[in-house]
Amino acid sequence: DVVRDAAAVREAAAVAVDAALLAGVLMRTGEQPHSSDVVNYAPFTLLPSAVPQDLFEQAYAVQQDFNLLVDAISQNKEFLEQTLASTIKVDDFTARLFRIYMQVLEEGLAQTVFLGINRSDYMFDCGLDGKAALRQIEINTIAASFGGLTSRTADVHRLVLKVLGKTEEASHLLPNNPAKGLALGIAKAWELYGSPRAVVMFLVEEVQRNIFDQRCVENELWNRNIRVVRKRFRDVFEQGSLDASRRLYMDGQEVAVVYYREGYVPQVYDQQNWEARLLLERSRAVKCPDIATQLAGTKKVQQELSRPGMLEKLLPGHPEAVARIRATFAGLYSLDEPQREGGGNNLYGEELREVLEKIKDSPERTSYILMDKIRPQPALNYLLRAHSPLQVSECISELGIFGVYVRQGQKLVLNKAAGHLLRTKAIEHADGGVAAGVAVLDTPYLV
Repeated sequence: DVVRDAAAVREAAAVAVDAALLAGVLMRTGEQPHSSDVVNYAPFTLLPSAVPQDLFEQAYAVQQDFNLLVDAISQNKEFLEQTLASTIKVDDFTARLFRIYMQVLEEGLAQTVFLGINRSDYMFDCGLDGKAALRQIEINTIAASFGGLTSRTADVHRLVLKVLGKTEEASHLLPNNPAKGLALGIAKAWELYGSPRAVVMFLVEEVQRNIFDQRCVENELWNRNIRVVRKRFRDVFEQGSLDASRRLYMDGQEVAVVYYREGYVPQVYDQQNWEARLLLERSRAVKCPDIATQLAGTKKVQQELSRPGMLEKLLPGHPEAVARIRATFAGLYSLDEPQREGGGNNLYGEELREVLEKIKDSPERTSYILMDKIRPQPALNYLLRAHSPLQVSECISELGIFGVYVRQGQKLVLNKAAGHLLRTKAIEHADGGVAAGVAVLDTPYLV
C-alpha cells in the first residue's frame, strides 16, 4: 500500500536521499564520469517492494545448483563447441572469444584455481490462476554488478519505513551483504593461488561511473590485507607480461586474481584489447571469469540447457539439482548470436516483430533466440532519481541471486549463494538495468 499522503512521501524521500548518500549508495555523474569530485546517489525506490517469500527462498535454494552447472559447462569443451557452432558463424564477438578459448586449451591451461562469481536473474511470472512462479531471465557470468551498492540499500529502506511510522515492517527487512560474499570468493582464490605478495587486479572500464559498487568489494579485500590494483585493458597491453611459468606481472607486481568488471561487450575490444585479453587468459592467474565461463553465460547456452535431457547430461548424478534448475526455466526457442549481457540488448513487442521480419531468410536469424514473455504483477512505488520529479509509478521487479564458487583442480572448495539484488523499473521500460539508467535499486519485503 503506497503512502497516499503527499507531504509524508516528500519528507520520506528527502530523508531517503540523505540516507543513501550517508550509506554510500553512490555513482559518479554522467557529466563527470571520470571524477569523484561530484557524485550523486544511485537511483533507488522509496519503498521496499513485496516479493513472495516462497519464490525468494526457491531462488536462493537453486543458486548452488546453478554454480555447479556453470562450472560443469565451463569444463565441457564438446558441449561449448556444439552449442556455439551456429553462433560463431554469424557473431564475430563470440567467435573471437571462442578462438581465444581454443588457443588457451591447445597450449594447456596454466590456471589451476577457478573462481566463479555469477548472478542469476529472475522475474515473478503471474499465471492465469493468479499464482506467481519464479522464471529465470538469464545468468550473468561476467562482471555481475551492484553487489556492493545493494549491500547498503536495505539500511536506507529500513530508515524510510521507520520515518513513515512502519517500525514493525522495518524490522522484517533482511540483512544482505553480497560485497562480503564476493570478496570471500576472491580472497579464497587469492589464498589458493599461494603467493602472499601477489595482488588482486580489478579489470575496469575506461569510464568508471559505477566505481563505488566496485570499491565496496575492494575495501572488503583491503580489510583482509589483500592488495588490490585497478587496471584497464589498455594498461594490461602496455604493462602486462608473463614469466616462464606463465605467472602474470603488471608493472613488476605478480597478479593472483583478475576480476573482470569489463570485457562483456564487443565495443570495448580493439586489436590491442584482444591481445591483452589473450595475455590474461594464457596466464596462471585466477580469472573471474575465465573465458570458458564467460562463454557458458551466453544466451545460446541458456537455450540449449532447456532442451530435454541436456541438464542430466551436464550434471550426471544430480537429479535433485536438475529438478530445481529446470523448475525456473521459461520457454526458450531457437531461431536457428547470443544476447548481449548488460541490459539494452533485448527486443520486445513491435520492435521484435520488425527484426524478425527483416532477418526471416538470412543466416543472421541463428543469432537470436525467443523466450516466452514473462508477465509480472505490477505494483506502485516511487523511483528516486537525481533531478527527476517525485511521482508514483507502476513498477515491476527483477530478483538476482549472487553465487560464488571456487574450484581447485577438480575439487570444489567453495560453493554458496552470496546475497541478492532487487532491481525495479517502471513498466514502460522493457529492457535495461541500473547502469543502463532504467532500473533502480530496491530491497525485497517478503510476503
